[in-house]
Amino acid sequence: ADIYDKAAAELERQGFDCECLGGGRISHQQEEKKIHVYGYSVGFGRAKHSVTTEKLKAKYPDYEITWADEGY
Repeated sequence: ADIYDKAAAELERQGFDCECLGGGRISHQQEEKKIHVYGYSVGFGRAKHSVTTEKLKAKYPDYEITWADEGY
């Protein structure tokens, strides 16, 4: 929620409106070039990790990027 509050405030200052569609966690193992998206937010529920994963794959094509609904 802290990250969302900060991002939303900045976007609103720029004239945008935003809505949090869910949350989760990201594990980044830089040396192994691995990213794992998982879990959920107690306040916002679970994000669509498949969407997050596709966005990350486009930005980091040399990484192994996975996701799971399990975990907190």
